[in-house]
Formats: sequence, C-alpha cells, structure tokens
Amino acid sequence: MTTQDGLTIDVFPLSRADRDALPALHDTFRRFWSAPLAKTAPRIAYDAFFATTPPAPDVALHPSTDPALPGWVCVPAHPVDDQALLFLHGGAYVMGTAPAYRGFVSQIAARARRTTFILEYPLAPESALPVAIDFAAAALERLRSRIGKVGKVGVIGDSAGGGLTLATLAQTGDASAAVVFSPWADLTLSGASMRERAAVERLLDEGALREAARGYVGHAAADDPRASPLLAVPDRLPPLLVQVGSDEILYDDALRYALRAHARGHDVTLQEWTGMHHVFQQNVAELEAARQALDFAAAFLHRHMGAPS
Repeated sequence: MTTQDGLTIDVFPLSRADRDALPALHDTFRRFWSAPLAKTAPRIAYDAFFATTPPAPDVALHPSTDPALPGWVCVPAHPVDDQALLFLHGGAYVMGTAPAYRGFVSQIAARARRTTFILEYPLAPESALPVAIDFAAAALERLRSRIGKVGKVGVIGDSAGGGLTLATLAQTGDASAAVVFSPWADLTLSGASMRERAAVERLLDEGALREAARGYVGHAAADDPRASPLLAVPDRLPPLLVQVGSDEILYDDALRYALRAHARGHDVTLQEWTGMHHVFQQNVAELEAARQALDFAAAFLHRHMGAPS
C-alpha cells in the first residue's frame, strides 16, 4: 500500500505462482501477436485472443433479445434481483465483439452474482465520436429502465471499454457503481508511462494506439474530453474501482484519472498489481492475480450495490 496526493493505492505483490507462470504466458502473447492472422485480420485475431478465457460454470450465455441492448447476456445462477451490470469491451475502439468476451464476462457475472449485458457498440473507424458514447449512455438508460426505479446498475469496462465507461459516466447518472480495468482514458497519449514502461509492455503499442485514436475521434480532436475522459473528470461519479498492472504503458491513464477523481472528492479506489500486463484479469486460468482481482471487483460491487443474500 502506498499514498500519492492523499489517495491510497493498494499495491499487490507478484506471487511466486504468478512469477513462475508469466514467462510461458508472455511467450504465448508473443507468438500469437506475431502470427500472420494478427497482421492480416486484426479484428478476427483480437476476438480469438479474448475468446480463450474459459466460461465460468453455472452461467447461462445467450444473445440479447432487446434491440436497445444488442450483444450477449451472462446470467449467473441465483442472480441478485432488480440489479444488472453493463459491460463495455475493449479493443482500442476498433476491435472487439460481445461474443468474444463471453468467457471473460461470465467470470465477472459469476463472482458478482448479477446478470451482465455485454454491449455490442459501434466500432471505429466506421463510427466515430460520439457514436459509441451516445450508444453506451442509451444502453445504460435502457438497462436502468428495465430493472425499475428501485434497481441498481453497475458499469464495467476494460481498456478502451474502460475509457468508454468513464466517458459514459460523465454523460449520465444512471450507474450505482463502476469498475474499470486498465482504462484508456487519454487518447493524446501524454502519460509518462507511454514511454517509460514501453520496454516491459507485452500487448500494446503506441503507434497502433495513435492510429486507432485517429479513427475513433474522427473530426474531433484527441483532447476532446469525450474521447479523453481524463481531461474532464465530471462533478458527479458513482463509486469507482480502477485496476491496473504495473507493467503497462497505460499505467498513467489509470493513475492520473484516479488522482483527479479523488481530488474532486469522488469515492475512488485504485489497485495496482505488480508485474501484471494490460487487462491481466482476462487470464483467470493462468494467474492468481487475475482471479484475485476479479474477486476484489465483485466485492467492490457488493459493497456499493448491496451484498447478495
């Protein structure tokens, strides 16, 4: 545990088991992303990469039948009544689909004991700012109306989906709690970690992020707060949990957003996982840290949305 500018940062050490598991996992990353598919069909490759997360047992998966909430639904055994979660997937705004995230999100739904909707939002460059934000905000409002006035909705997002979560929260007050994994909150890429941690980054590349950002912002600018929510933390936020790995170039996006939200008086928790890569929570089959981080995320949601009976 450490403190910066009055914000307590929970720092989790690298376990011996994860230290032993990481070399093989990193080698898998290297081989996967250097294969021809990653170059010729990045969207297909990205989906294949995320689809490796095993589904949680006792979670039913089915397509959404609500046209206002396109995507997939993860329904755990004995879900909490009158509550739901909206999941916004990553992929630098240019990749990712709801079906590819079913395994990963089922792991969250099982722990949180809440029905979770994986939103199929429009991707860039086919759809530019602010289409995805407006789409997510409308989906959140729709989900809130479905569960009724006494219900509660939480929002979760990873990477670009984490940035989209923060941008959506700046636009709507419908969420009761939010969790973001390694959020991409600054499309100007101004964080010092973008350069300082590039040598240990396993999954992201600054050049690829810049290209994706150009497609996403369209005729706007990268410093538009809708694209870079770090630059305009809103007056109102629900309780927020931010999780980040120490070895990623987006580290400063997570740190700076948490610090600025804390400075504005918001209830924000920042958790840093030593030795971990971008969205390490995906690797529940390989890493103790991933399982523990998702357990903490579920506990956070229980604390702010009500513990399951």
